Amino acid sequence: MKSLFSARKLREAGQGYTFMTPALFVLLLFIIGPIFYIIFLSFHKVQLLGNISYDFVAFDNFTRIRGDTRAKIALWNTFKYVIIVVPCQTLLALILAATLNAGLKGQTFFRIVYFLPTLTSSAVLTLIFMWMYNKEGLINNVLDFIGLPTYNFLGDPNIALNAIMIMNIWSTAPFFMVIYLAALQGIPDSLYEAAELDGANVFHKFWHITVPNLRPVTSFVAIMGLIGTFQLFDQSYIFSAGSGGPDNSTLTVVLLVYQYAFKTLGTMGYAAALSFLLALIILIATLLQRKISKEESLY
Repeated sequence: MKSLFSARKLREAGQGYTFMTPALFVLLLFIIGPIFYIIFLSFHKVQLLGNISYDFVAFDNFTRIRGDTRAKIALWNTFKYVIIVVPCQTLLALILAATLNAGLKGQTFFRIVYFLPTLTSSAVLTLIFMWMYNKEGLINNVLDFIGLPTYNFLGDPNIALNAIMIMNIWSTAPFFMVIYLAALQGIPDSLYEAAELDGANVFHKFWHITVPNLRPVTSFVAIMGLIGTFQLFDQSYIFSAGSGGPDNSTLTVVLLVYQYAFKTLGTMGYAAALSFLLALIILIATLLQRKISKEESLY
């Protein structure tokens, strides 16, 4: 009887793994395989054109990062972008969700309007904002019309990255707004009614009921924001035509990886080392965020 039971369990397990095979194959081919290949490349000097060769260089690609000025600039630009964009897009998403959840008229219309940027291609949004940021674009025309100074958003190193930040905060917040909105509708109305009986105003209810109950969702939004912002590439590439300019002000780590991997011969291994370093930074940042969120959830 025991052997029959074991045979049935083995058969069921075999059937389960059979159904999982396509997904496991895709996971191995497009995720796990490339990860190990990147690790392999990061320890080699790679020649992929002509006579393909892999020359083992140990940690030379990683030590090279310390002396690479452009790598330091890219890391700083990326960190600055993450530190500013993640809190701003999270806060904006929460405010939009709380506003839409307040029972205002025309909620459906505003939800659609707010969510439209998320449905638009990132490349298309970037091109639209480039037109708006142009010297003769919409923003400068409005500023000039009301008598304010105009700016060279695309050509000023002090402004270019900030212009990308504004665009991404505006375009990514609606996605997280929908997540917050779903979570808000799960908070019992009885909590707010009890707070009203105790004399709590709108701010007190928001700070002492809404925010604590949304902490798990805020953790998820922050982690997703961290992962996404660390991988900034397309907007920076389109804004600067792939150069990271002006004066490396929009150069990010992923854009630098692209330049070393596909624009410079003989530096594929170095590009792999940079990408491995970025993956490690994202992992550490994500783990720290999870730890902070776990501590806060004990509220």
